[in-house]
Amino acid sequence: MSKDLSLADLLSAADPALMITDEELDHSRDRSRSFVNSDVTHIAVGGSVHTFHRTPAKRHWGRFAAAGLALAAVAACVFVASSLVTGPVNTVAAPSVTAMATPSDAGKSSLAGPTVSDSFGNVDYYTTVSGDTVAAVAASFHITEKEIAEFNGLQPVNALAPNTKLRLIPAPGPIYGAKGNATVDGNGIPTSYVVEPKDTLGGITYRFGITEEQLAEANKVPYVYEKGNTYFLRAGKHIQLQKNPVDSRSGTGTAVTNSSGQTIFYTTVDGDSFDSLGYKFRSTTAQLLQYNPSLSADKPIPAGTRVRLIPGELKIDGAQGSFTADADGIPLTYTTAPGDTEGQISFRFGMPDLEWANRPLTGTDRVWYAFADLPTGEIAPGQTISLALNKPIHK
Repeated sequence: MSKDLSLADLLSAADPALMITDEELDHSRDRSRSFVNSDVTHIAVGGSVHTFHRTPAKRHWGRFAAAGLALAAVAACVFVASSLVTGPVNTVAAPSVTAMATPSDAGKSSLAGPTVSDSFGNVDYYTTVSGDTVAAVAASFHITEKEIAEFNGLQPVNALAPNTKLRLIPAPGPIYGAKGNATVDGNGIPTSYVVEPKDTLGGITYRFGITEEQLAEANKVPYVYEKGNTYFLRAGKHIQLQKNPVDSRSGTGTAVTNSSGQTIFYTTVDGDSFDSLGYKFRSTTAQLLQYNPSLSADKPIPAGTRVRLIPGELKIDGAQGSFTADADGIPLTYTTAPGDTEGQISFRFGMPDLEWANRPLTGTDRVWYAFADLPTGEIAPGQTISLALNKPIHK
């Protein structure tokens, strides 16, 4: 097959009856990006409601100083619920805003001294060698000389004595936007934190030298900003700041994706665990257990286990209907049940492109299927709709 074939050509070659253009695929990708940043969904199992999130596109954020955290929080839609108890007014002036090391350059240094890194590879401590200067350390780790002085209680001097262990993250204790208590390990790496009222995402990530994406990964959630009126930052919540160690062999198994590129099955290898799968696919152990009844929390996951990463066969609140799948288990069609909504159907099957897989051939309607209640996205029951971009249902 020619390497010059586009993805649309490849799909058409796989199914000659399928007519799909590059423009349509671009539209589908836009829909996928919209889906992964859409509202929170939930699963009702055994009478209890568990909140789950969808996986977003990866985001890389620098570390930000505390000044301007409120602005950053507004920009990222990070707010503390108005029902939270108001904390004491902070009287400490916030330091100036400066970008700090990101995962792409964390752990890389032109200096010769030893470092101590967190579970993501961010360097939190550096021990000087002869000839090191504050300016050189600041340049190597992408922070400011002022911050090095503040983090370590140094006078503004350029020379550094050898064997000086320098902090590259703020000194222990509350700061503006992160006033809660943290635990640290024997190497001084922050490992967990209890959220206080009026804490901000920017304050927490700055204080502990991690990014929003790393914070999400540590807590096995797709994102940590406010979404769908659900707040990751809630007063009293105990959050993780680091990952548990996982086997170096983990995560190398075979993945099966649907037509939208969403991973719906993963076949494990030696070394995989609930933690490794959780960090890789942003799925909690509780989710994996619900999606895969054959798994047990107190037993290792055997190599060669095909793990489901979407609810799929598990009927959820708002997606109670039946479905068909191909030989690989990829869902193809779905028959709606009373109370089903677009959002929950999309979530159950990891299919963000319901609209594009069920668009009308004529007219101006967004989709051809009928709604029982348009404002809530409730679809009329008894309709068979497509769950696959490469096998759309057009009317």
